[in-house]
Amino acid sequence: MSFLRRYSLEGCVASILFIILFGVLLIQIFGRTPLFTGPVWTEEAARWIWVWMAFIGIAEVERQNGQLRMGFIADALPRAWRRLLFTLIDAVYLAIVAHLVWISYKTVLRTWNNEAVTLPMSDAVLYASGLVASVLILHRIARRLAMLVRGGDAGEVHQ
Repeated sequence: MSFLRRYSLEGCVASILFIILFGVLLIQIFGRTPLFTGPVWTEEAARWIWVWMAFIGIAEVERQNGQLRMGFIADALPRAWRRLLFTLIDAVYLAIVAHLVWISYKTVLRTWNNEAVTLPMSDAVLYASGLVASVLILHRIARRLAMLVRGGDAGEVHQ
């Protein structure tokens, strides 16, 4: 478990997906040369892996609380006001991501019977990436919000 304390589940999964994506892209590249004929599924697989990697990567950024911010206003506020501001922002963010979870869930259900063009699976697998990432992000926002409500600082919440 100490491995996952240093390297999060989200970061590990995104890294593994990157390695798999690299392998699929190599097959695709060499399949366009006279060496061998590449399989047709590599283009669609690369796209799907990229989407999963990107969404899980977004969840990792959320885990690290590493979003882009314009902190000059918040930094000018006293600590109590800054905590209130971050709490309000995270509460709105939590509501938006909860809605994204619902939208992603409905999209997975709607695409369940759609078959992928070259891969032997449902399109719902692709759209599940948004659902999984949204749930992971929702979890991280809720943890950060709980920390803020208990009196911590938003910058302290990284795990």
